[in-house]
This record gives sequence, C-alpha cells and structure tokens, in this order.
Amino acid sequence: MITHAHIAILGATGAVGQEFIELIEERDVPYSRLTLLASARSAGKKITVKGVEYTVQEACPEAFDDVDIALFAGGSISQTLAPQAAARGAVVIDNSSTFRMDPDVPLIVPEINPQDIMSHQGIIANPNCSTIIMLMALKPIHDISPIRRIVVSTYQAVSGAGKEGMAELETQLRDFSVGKPLQAEVLPVSSLATHYPIANNLIPQIDIFLENDYSKEEMKMVHETHKVFHDDTIAITPTTVRVPVMRSHSMAVYIETREQVPVAQVRKALEAAEGITVVDDLAQMKYPMPLYTSRQNDVQVGRIRADLSVPNGINLWVVGDQIRKGAALNTLQIAEYILAHDLLKGRG
Repeated sequence: MITHAHIAILGATGAVGQEFIELIEERDVPYSRLTLLASARSAGKKITVKGVEYTVQEACPEAFDDVDIALFAGGSISQTLAPQAAARGAVVIDNSSTFRMDPDVPLIVPEINPQDIMSHQGIIANPNCSTIIMLMALKPIHDISPIRRIVVSTYQAVSGAGKEGMAELETQLRDFSVGKPLQAEVLPVSSLATHYPIANNLIPQIDIFLENDYSKEEMKMVHETHKVFHDDTIAITPTTVRVPVMRSHSMAVYIETREQVPVAQVRKALEAAEGITVVDDLAQMKYPMPLYTSRQNDVQVGRIRADLSVPNGINLWVVGDQIRKGAALNTLQIAEYILAHDLLKGRG
C-alpha cells in the first residue's frame, strides 16, 4: 500500500468536500500531504484535519503540481481543472457528471466493478448518487441471474442539491411553523426561473427535462447503470422525486431477472454483500428509513418480496446516505483501492 501520497480535495468547503474530510478522519486514510482547494470566494478559510490546521487555497491548475490523488467534489469546474490536474500527474476522482459517459473514463462503484479502475488514464468518474445506491442493492441479485428490467421511483433528499438545498429546507420548515410564506430559490433547479418550496411538498423534477420527457437525473440512472454493469440491454424506466428529507435517498425498485430467483436467495445474497445491510423484519416493523441511514456508510435494503404480477419480478426498498455512499464515501473508496493496489500514475 502507498502511504505517502499527496491528496488534494477540490471543493473542500462544500457539503461533499466536508464529508471527504470527515471520512478521511474516520477511516484514517493515509497521506503524506493534504491540500484543500476551493473557489476564490472560499480561499483563505481554515479547516482542521486530523488535528492539523490547513488554509484553503484557490483552485487553479498549478495547485495540482505534485498531487497524487485529487478528489473533486463536483461542479462545472471539473470540466477545465480535471484534465489539467491529470496532465500534471494526478489521478482525478470526479463527482461531477462531466466524464461519466466518456468511453475513456471508468465509472466506478468499488464493490461492483473495481477491475475497471485499472483502465484509467488519469480521470475516474463517480456515478450519480441515485445510481450508486440502487446498484449496490442490485449487483448481488444481478450476479445470481442477470437483471432484464428495472422500474425505479426515487425519493431524493435535499442533500442532493448541496448545502443550499439543505439550508432552504431548514428555512422553509421554520417559516411554515410560524405561518410565514415559503420562499423558494433552489428547487427543483436553481438556474431555472421557476422554483417551488420543498417543505411539506414533493417535486417530481430533479435536474432539467430532456426531449424524451425524462429528466436529466432519470437518464443518468439509465446510462450509468448500463456502463457500470457493462450491459446496455437492461430496460430501465426511472422517476426521480425530491422530498423534504435532509439526508439519504430512498427508492422503490422493481426488477425482473432472467430466471426466477427465490426471495430467500435474494435476501441471503444481500446479507452477504459488502456495503449492504438488510433491514427487513415486518413483524417488528423493521425496514430502511432515511432518518436512520443518515451518516451511515452502508446502503440498507428491506421490503424484499416477490412481485405479484410476474414470476421473475422482485420488489425492494433501498435507502442510502447520498452524501456518503452516494458521493464522498464512494470516491474515497476508489482512492483507497488505488493506494492499496499501488495504482498511482507511474507507480502501478
């Protein structure tokens, strides 16, 4: 294992960047140097990591000189800075959607396709949060009998909209409790002209709508599932919904497998899977809920049952922390894999 890597975090002051730091401390990720980067607006802030105070620097190409692993929290800045960081010798692990469907960039969930990391050319993409959480639950079943169809409805927390989405929900809940009008500026998409309150509401739009009437978020789940599973034949139809929950995305997932798989076999496979916790005891009213998966690393699966309408159908209820496994933890696990297998550029 490499223990002397220089790690940089781009977006260190944001929700995902802060989660990077928390997880680095929790997991005692080895490094010899740590560089914290953000926009000019956040440069100069002080952040303590493992008892050492760091000053946040402004992100620029030169900041990646001598960096071994660059953890990008996401955003449009990835488009320009990721190639420049990679050109300077860093392995970039990027949370944005910029490179996910690039055929030369591996799209990685370490529990599912770690072998694809070997093909990286300096940039590795982190899948969309909903894709990660769903596929964590589906891979153990897919290994038993290939999945042919997925129908998924998501119930996505405001953490998916970053600190601004979380702050807006908090403000709206306070205003609602005292009868004040609810002001909305973030959801469903901050850049659009129309916004809706999320407090006591559901918004059936995440990201912009495309020509096929599906949202960009929904199509991410389609295309990214195909890429991670290396199977473009899987039929997928998603509906993504924003809900007034602070952290953790939930989803109702219906799948059809090629052969009929008994529920007991599904449950056994999920119980044995790394990164999965089965919470499924109906007699005791035990099932996954976002309140109890927040700040947890594992994806929880429950309500495992055979479908009533087709012999090869299975229904699942899947919940996972969007900021953790859906973003920061998955990214950090990729970095840990690279360090454990000596896969830094020029070293592996």
